Formats: sequence, structure tokens, C-alpha cells
Amino acid sequence: MQYADIIIDISHEQLDRTFQYAVPPELQERIQVGSPVVIPFGKGNRAITGYVVNLTDEPNWDPAKIKPIARIPSEGVPIESHLIALAYWMKSHYGATMNQALRTVIPIKQKAAPKEKKVLHLALEEQQLQDVYTDLISRKRHSIPKQRLFEALMEQPDIPWDVVTGKLGIASTVIRDFEKNAWITIESIRDYRNPLGTIHAPKRVEVTLNEEQEIAVESFAADYDMGIRKPYLLYGVTGSGKTEVYMEMISHVLEQGRQAIVLIPEIALTYQTVMRFYQRFGEAVSILNSRMSPGERYDQFERAKKGDIQIMVGPRSALFTPFPDLGLIIIDEEHEPTYKSEQVPRYHARETAVYRAKLTNASVILGSATPSLESFYRMEQGEYGLLRLSKRVEERNLPECDIVDLRQELMEGNRSIISRRLQELLADRLERGEQSMLFLNRRGMMGFVSCRACGEVLKCPHCDVSLSMHRDGKLHCHYCGYTTPMVSKCPSCGSKYIGGFKAGTQKIEETVQKMFPKARILRMDADTTKGKNGHQDILNAFANEEADILLGTQMIVKGHDFPKVTLMGVLAADMSLNANDFRSAERTFDLLTQASGRAGRGELPGNVVIQTYQPEHYSIVAAAKSDYDDFYKQEIVYRRMMAYPPCAHMLLVSVTSLSDAEAAGKSQEIADYIKEKYPKVFLAGPHDAGIKKVNDIYRRILYMKSDDYEELVAIKDAVEAYNRDNSRYRKASIWFDFDPMSGF
Repeated sequence: MQYADIIIDISHEQLDRTFQYAVPPELQERIQVGSPVVIPFGKGNRAITGYVVNLTDEPNWDPAKIKPIARIPSEGVPIESHLIALAYWMKSHYGATMNQALRTVIPIKQKAAPKEKKVLHLALEEQQLQDVYTDLISRKRHSIPKQRLFEALMEQPDIPWDVVTGKLGIASTVIRDFEKNAWITIESIRDYRNPLGTIHAPKRVEVTLNEEQEIAVESFAADYDMGIRKPYLLYGVTGSGKTEVYMEMISHVLEQGRQAIVLIPEIALTYQTVMRFYQRFGEAVSILNSRMSPGERYDQFERAKKGDIQIMVGPRSALFTPFPDLGLIIIDEEHEPTYKSEQVPRYHARETAVYRAKLTNASVILGSATPSLESFYRMEQGEYGLLRLSKRVEERNLPECDIVDLRQELMEGNRSIISRRLQELLADRLERGEQSMLFLNRRGMMGFVSCRACGEVLKCPHCDVSLSMHRDGKLHCHYCGYTTPMVSKCPSCGSKYIGGFKAGTQKIEETVQKMFPKARILRMDADTTKGKNGHQDILNAFANEEADILLGTQMIVKGHDFPKVTLMGVLAADMSLNANDFRSAERTFDLLTQASGRAGRGELPGNVVIQTYQPEHYSIVAAAKSDYDDFYKQEIVYRRMMAYPPCAHMLLVSVTSLSDAEAAGKSQEIADYIKEKYPKVFLAGPHDAGIKKVNDIYRRILYMKSDDYEELVAIKDAVEAYNRDNSRYRKASIWFDFDPMSGF
């Protein structure tokens, strides 16, 4: 006999509670996880609809007392079924409980109290109204508020409550008296919160697609109309007009009565992106992001289910918008690591979007000027289609790029983080009234040790990744466990200028302000964008030319379009290049290319200055030329040689505990189990995580490599089963991360 665990209420409060039912033999081939079913519920066995979240051969209690499923509903498959099936896939492929996956896919923490608006409706015929009104005003001491309300209803028989009480200044007691006398009826209407408020978007300028853009749109539309649903890589240089292509594709899908989701990597991009879509599609557009109130988020999901909106724009969580007939998912800047969740389940939006599209017969567009190696590799393998935009709109040139060797700057007496070439160009832009951006590449800034005199980075002799400086005074490799004492002099040139990079955005702001006292500078980082509209306020001010220089971290280089920006300065290209992460060269190339793409997007030509201690590194040389193909050819050789994704797959197992001994014991026990059961799989660790202790929780990690993703899934399942059956180290928890996106 087969049994189904069923949830009877999709609201968040009920996700933890399931009820088990027997699956009749005649339904076993038709029922799967996510299926809607009709079940007898309660003492009266009333028929209600539930959803299957798990299938098992093991009953939870006496089989004789388990009721059977009555039937499968005859109507179409509801959106909840697709989302539950998606949650089950995430549970299986990323390592999580079904409840964790459901809470991710159905991310409303609690059903927010609905917001309502009231409307007054005149209930009198024209002659009745005239008679009552005449009787009222014929009295010497009649009610003036009543007279005003009657006169308002004569002009407009349906008036919102807040207009009557606000604009007309009439008390609610007067309104209730009208209702009591049956002169009006009062209707309560659900008023969905709109996070966009009242938008005054500038009038859209009609855009004529160039030849490459038209080819991309027509190729997509032709496949779509023939029922071909596959992922496409839209590979276009910065400024090539990918957003216009997105909008044409969305328009094609909307014409067929379907809906679209547009994912963006950063909350900072939301406002600018929404403005462009709102200009084209108006109130069909809404947004989701983590800074919205629970009520706003809940209402956007309700509006999507009801069909009030057709396009949802937002970061990763917008992927789970419950559209009834989803036809297209667009992932802009698909290479960004923010598309990988840091919470369990550690899903990647790209793979999850492809699977959701499979469930709903939708298409996926992955857009980027610097595609992730995973996407480009899959395109080469024939899994993804390719749509390419090789030129900027209006044939504008890419900016000219200078690579500045910071070692040479130091040798010639310049100890400032701002090179002489960058100082020269900043002065020129300020004199000409043009805008500049300064990007501090802080990713991994405290993770590595380098020499400022010669640029030497201390690396692991076994893994070709930088060593990480720990508080124990030693340098650690997080891939193989190699350790060595911290050095006081550079082992290459003997210089004493060796250590971690410590300059932050605030310090650099002070430095630039001293160099250019009259310059108007805006700083955009985690400290200056804490408020709900923090990103938007800074970006609006810069777009309105209220500042000459915008200084910031990664959030300023992704997707922004400022026509007056003609200079981009990259202050420390080596920060991401030397992070203890096998993806460091890819991250560096992405960031530098994206940063370079912010300059010269308008009619004026642009310049880029890349400051680095390693001017000869292939990622920096390729980024300076905006040559993705050259970078990919060199990087994929390294990935293939080291068996890193996308040429192979990795499974990271993290063990956490309040006890260091428990974490160490559990991680070693798991390692011993894997070695015994899977002797041929590559296994590294266990060793301390990059940051061993966070919030009094100790962390140990180990990881495996395999060409076969399913083999790693099987190992994950086996480790979970072993952990359930083994009673030792119960105070330790284990977590899984497939193809991790960051250093260990």
C-alpha cells in the first residue's frame, strides 16, 4: 500500500502539519507530489481539497485507521500544485526538508490582514432623492453636513468613504445615519497594497530595434509559437540593449494571455528597472523584494493569482510568484552570485527557474554581458540556445581602458589608493562637468595576504587559490586544509609591505574629497543604503546630476544607466581575484567588465581605469578588452584540469554545533562513512570553515567532487539517512550545498 502525506491549507501556518491518507490502487499511477486530491476530513468526513507533499510505503500509525483518498479533482491543475512539485524538486536536489522547501517556495510568513476600502452607493431613485433632499433643506435648522453629502451624491452616486470623510469633511456618524435610513449602501472592497504607489514615469521614448535585437526577438518568437520551450542565453555586450529585447519578448508572451517574471540581482536595481518596464506595460507591472512589508508582499502574490498584474520584477524570491499561466522567466545579469540562496535550501535561481519553466511549459532567458561559465558551457553542450548582441546600441564604442600597475605607482612614490592616471582623468571630468564613478572591489578583501611592493599573493601550493588569514595567526587553505604560519616579509621580494587590504569606502571618500575639495561626492554602500528607499534616493540624486562622483561597492556596477558618466575607476581589481575561491578569476572578470560598461553609455565617449597589482592576469587583460571569449577559453581549461564546476560538480557538507568537539566529531564521522561507502569519490576535509565560529556556533566543512551530479545527490541522501540512524553527536547539525558559489 502507498501512503500520501497531505497538507490541507496552503497558508503558511499549516505548512508544518500534514495528514496521512492511503492511496487507492487505481490512483497510484496518477498521484505524485504536488497533486491536488479530495479527501474525507474530520468526524463528518466532509470532502475537502488538499495537496500531496510526500509519498511513502511506511504508514505513520495503524493502517486500518488511515482513510483512503477519495478522488482527484476534475478541474485543471492549480498553481499550488506546480509550486509544491517545485518545492519537492528543490528538496531533492539541494538538500533540505520538505517544510524548508515549502517555506521558500511559498514565502508568505503569515497571512497579513487584508486592507479594505469602503464605497458609498446611492440607494435612492432620482425622484426619491429629490424629495428627501427638499424635505431636509426646508427645515430652518437642518444639518449642513447632510446637505453637503446629498449634494455630493447627486453629482456622483458612488463615492469612496475616505473622500467623504477626508475631502468633504463629513463625520462617520452622518454616513451611518444615511445607511440607517436606507439612503445609501456601503460596500467594502479589498484594496490591494501597491508597493509602486503613484508612479509618474517619464514618457517612454519609442525605440527601434537594431538588426541584432530584431533577430534575437524573432528567433525567440518563432520557437515560442512552434511550442519550443528551452532556456536561451542572451549574450550581449554592455549597452547592447538587452532590456529592450526582454520587453519585446514579454510583449509576445503577454499577447498569448500568459505572464512573465523578471529577476534582477540587486534590490538597488529595482527602481530603475521597474521604471523602464512601467513605461512600456503600465500597471501590469509590480515588484517584490525583501524590504517590502509583509502586507505589501502578500498583496502582490494575491494580485498575481487574480490576474491583476502580468509582470513581476524582483530579486531571487520573485521566482516563486504564483502566476496562473507563467509563460516566461527572464534572469537579468544571470552570472551574479546573488542568485544562489545562502539559506537552506541553497538553491540556484537559474536551475530552479529552468525546472519551474518545465513544469509550466514556459521559456527561460538568461541575459548577461559576462555569462556564468555554467551557462556558457551548457550552451556549448547544446542544452541552451544562444541569442547574441555583439554591438552597443547606435553603434556606440566601448570605453577606452587603461590598466594601472599599482606596484609601479608605489615604486614611484605614490602611496595613495588613487593612481596618478585616475587623478588626472577625475580632474578632467570635473572641469568638463561630466560624471564619474569609483568602484571599490571589496569582495574577499580580508581573505588574502599580498605584497604591495611586488604584488605577490600567498597561495596554497596544492590548490592554486589564495591562503586565508585566520585569527590563530596562520594562513589556511579552505580546499585541502593546508596551513602555514603568517609571514612578516614577502617571500618573493623581501618587502615589509605585506598584509591584508584595509581601505574602505568611507576612507576613500575622505581621500577623494581632499584631492578635489569642490567635488560633490555620493557614497553608496551597506551603511548609506539601510533605509527602505536608500538605494533609490542615492541613485535618483546621481541621475539628477546632484553629484559629480558616485563611490561605492558592487551595487553601483550592476545594470545602471547614467548617460553623463564618462569615467569609471576600479580602485582595487585584485580584491576578488585573490579571494580564496576557485571562481575568483570569473568574479573578477565579471565585475571589471560590468564596471567598465557603466562608462560611455550616452553620446559622450568613456574611459575606464583598472588599478591592479597583477596587470598581466588573463582575467584583467580580457576584461580591459571586454573579451569574454578569450577569458572563457583560458578559464575553462583551469576548471577542467581541477575538476571544478561546470566541468564537474561539488557537494559541500557543513557541520555546525554550539560545541567545537561535537562539530569536529560529527564531521569526522561523516567523512569516515563517505570514505567507506564511496571509496572512489574525491573527498577533502573535514577542516574549519573560513570563519570557524559565528554567533557561538562552530563550523566544520568537507566537500566532494564528481562528474555525476546524481551521484552527489545519492551521497547527500545517504548521509542524511546515516545521520538519522546514528545517535552520536546529536547536538550537531548538517547542511548541504551543491556547486557552492563562494569560498569555503
